[in-house]
Formats: sequence, C-alpha cells, structure tokens
Amino acid sequence: MEILYNSTRTKGEQVKASEAILKGLSDDGGLFVPERIPELDKSLEELSHMSYGEVAYEVMKLYLTDFTEEELKNCIAKAYDAKFDTEVIAPLAEADGAYYLELFHGATIAFKDMALSILPHLLTTSAKKNNVKNEIVILTATSGDTGKAALAGFADVEGTRIIVFYPKNGVSPIQEKQMVTQKGDNTYVVGIHGNFDDAQTGVKQIFGDKELAAYMNEKGFQFSSANSINIGRLVPQIVYYVYAYVKLLEEEKIAAGEKINVVVPTGNFGNILAAFYAKQMGLPIDKLICASNENKVLFDFFESGTYDRNREFVLTTSPSMDILISSNLERLIYRIAGNDPEKNKALMESLKENGSYDISDEMKQQLTDFYGNYASEEETAKTIFDLYDKTGYVIDTHTAVASCVHNKYKEATGDDKVTVIASTASPYKFTRSVMTAIDKKYDAAEDFELVDKLSELSKVTIPAAIEEIRTAPVLHDNICDKTEMKQTVMKFLGI
Repeated sequence: MEILYNSTRTKGEQVKASEAILKGLSDDGGLFVPERIPELDKSLEELSHMSYGEVAYEVMKLYLTDFTEEELKNCIAKAYDAKFDTEVIAPLAEADGAYYLELFHGATIAFKDMALSILPHLLTTSAKKNNVKNEIVILTATSGDTGKAALAGFADVEGTRIIVFYPKNGVSPIQEKQMVTQKGDNTYVVGIHGNFDDAQTGVKQIFGDKELAAYMNEKGFQFSSANSINIGRLVPQIVYYVYAYVKLLEEEKIAAGEKINVVVPTGNFGNILAAFYAKQMGLPIDKLICASNENKVLFDFFESGTYDRNREFVLTTSPSMDILISSNLERLIYRIAGNDPEKNKALMESLKENGSYDISDEMKQQLTDFYGNYASEEETAKTIFDLYDKTGYVIDTHTAVASCVHNKYKEATGDDKVTVIASTASPYKFTRSVMTAIDKKYDAAEDFELVDKLSELSKVTIPAAIEEIRTAPVLHDNICDKTEMKQTVMKFLGI
C-alpha cells in the first residue's frame, strides 16, 4: 500500500517518499510525516533470522513505497558495506544488566552513520526518479556528529554539494578535526560564531527563503537537507530498533512479543522518535526513556507539558545533545495534536515568537509511552567510571547520559524489563571527557595520547576514523558570523 507524506503545518498537497526526501523540508516550513504508520508485515520470528541489510529492506520498503525493490536494495547494499567495521553493523553489548546497541561502527564512529551512509543513495535515486537536473546542495547544521557523517556520505557524490555549519567552540576537538580534514571537491565546512541552535535556525531560514530558492533554480541548484528533519534520515533509524529486538529474540534473551524498554540520549529528538515509530509499527516496546543532559528542555517538557527554550544554554561534555530547539519533536506534537496541522503550526509559531508553547492536558495524556529524566555533568562522569570499574566496558559521554537516566528510571519505578540503550558514539570521539571520568590524571595528556591510553584501557582497537585524522591536514578553515550564513552559501556556490 502506497504511503504519502503530509506537512506538519498545512493540509497542503501530499508528496511521495522520494519527493519528501528531495525537498527535506516542506515549502511551508513544516516537516514531512507519513500519512499513517505502517505495520510490520513480517513476523518477529522471520525477521530474527535476517541480516541487518535484510531487516533494513523489510522496514524501509513500508515507508518508501515509490522506490522499486531493486532501487531500495541497491541503496541498502551501498550503505551497509565495508564502511562498517563489523559485519553485523549494529552489535549489542551486554554490560551491567543492560544491552548497549552500538551504533558507532560506521565511517565516522557515531550513530549518524546508520542513516547518513544511506541518505546520499536515497537522495540521488530520488533525483533520478523525479527527473531533477539541478545540482543538489545539501545544507546542514551540526552539533558535532551529523556534520562529519553527512560529509563522509556525500563526499564526491556526483550531482551534489554539501555545506556544513557547526558552532565553532561547541564541538569536541576530535569532532572538529574530523570535519575540517574532510576530503572531497564538493565539501564545505564552516564554523559559526554562535551555538547549534543558531546554526540550525540559520539553515532553516535559508530553506524558507523563496526568493533565494528561485534564484538558485535559475542558476541550476536546489537545496536539500541531511539533518534529521529529512524523512530519509528518520526512516533508516527505525531499522536498528527493530534489528536490536529481533537479535535479542534470536539469542533467546527475550521471548517473541515480550516488551522491552528503550533508552535514548536525546538532543534533536530524531533518534527517540524513530523508536516511537518502531513501537507504532508493532515492535513490542514498553517505555521510551528520553535521556537529557543539563540542557534539559525535553525533560522539563515531559514533566510539565511546557516546551521552553528561554533558558541558559549549557556547553556540556555531551555536545551533540547541547540543543534547546528539538526540531523532530514537531513530528510528535503533530501526532498528539490529532494530526492537526493548524494546531501544530500555532504551537510552532509560539515557539518561534515567544520561545515556548504549552500543550493541552489531552495532548499530554498521549505521552504516557515516554519517561524523561536528565544527567548532570557530575553524574555523567560518574556513570562512565562506575560502568568501567564494574565491567571494564567503556562508553562515551552521550551513552553515559542514557545509562545514568536508565538507572534513575529503574530506581523510580522498579521496572526491570530487558532494556536496550542506544549507544550513540564511540568513546574515541570524546576521549578527554571519557578518560578524565575514569581518572583525573589524564587531563594533562594530549588528545592523541589519550586515544592510545583509551585503547590500552578498553582493549578496543583504535578505529580507522581516528587513526586517519591523526596527521591529516586541515582543509577547511572557514568561519562566519551566524548572520552571514546565506552570503557564505552563495559565495561557495559562486552565485
């Protein structure tokens, strides 16, 4: 059955999956959502005997209904290949009574690889299907991980260019080095004076500029997005929750139909929204545990029903979650507003104008699937230390936020269901924070000295993604003010 996509902000024209992927954002500024959530059409038992790529096909075919079987399988085969350092793509590691779903075995050692290794192929396939002749300009704001994963995915992909904006002092040294050493004639990286929300707002404004879009079209370009606002990012993320469940089933850690809990460290809300969609498809998930760092805008929202970004922005050791405007939450708000674009639009306008909005009690009652909590900086470091001390397993700062919140949830509720924790980045991406959490003495060491120490401690081989940037030259040294993003884009495109 065909699935079309609606905007979260108007009852406008429906688009096919390939059109939604190409556009990234709807013309009215809304996000694309499927008109309905499809149900899994294979049993959990059948899925449990499949490889990651096979599970990906069974999930994604239900959403991307205008792709042929050959097109979709081709995209999947190109995405989940030797770029990943493990054949299983997303292994589960058991530590201290929870299962850590390791989503960091791709080219840039963060969970964004899971979707951004396939998005370029979905996008170029969509362009062919829709007879697009323009060069596609991928415009992305990053809080650290999306940028490198998108750059790696799109580097030298024919018919595309990619421009990434990141907060100049708001990412880890390793994250920055990964981006500024990126090769590829079609890649551009810019540090902005501002935080992630400034970068994301600037990108959204460029997308919403109708005059610019017309001018770009005239010059043979059109914008698209690699951020999690693109449905082509969100759909591949649903896959790994289904895969995690069926692997637990295959290993007889759970019985078919047994409910599990899922914990996700959350910034822009895309990763936990994918888990919510998996639950709606029939995957037996009980609680969706939303873990925040000290920028706890989502925790406060789940507690009070008020989303309020009017607060101090905190730079933490989990920078990919240093976000006050969680863009993907809009997709959930639209759903709990009864798929009413007018109601959703009014709330989003209130967020833009006042920095906050309140949902109704009726909407709040539909959030019972979710539990929210947060971890302080001190708690995050202690969680890394405690897990390492107890088990020898080393996790990064974002995963530690999730692990800490999982412990708080268990204490508060006594719920001891089998739990999958989304492990969103390799500890090698945040070596200083991880190593100083284990022992303060490491704070005096150089970044790459810490990499070697981490390898000794964790007994995990240093990933190729880290080895290759050790001596890589800086290829991008662009910096601009948050008010100059549009001019910077035009300069890169030579228009």
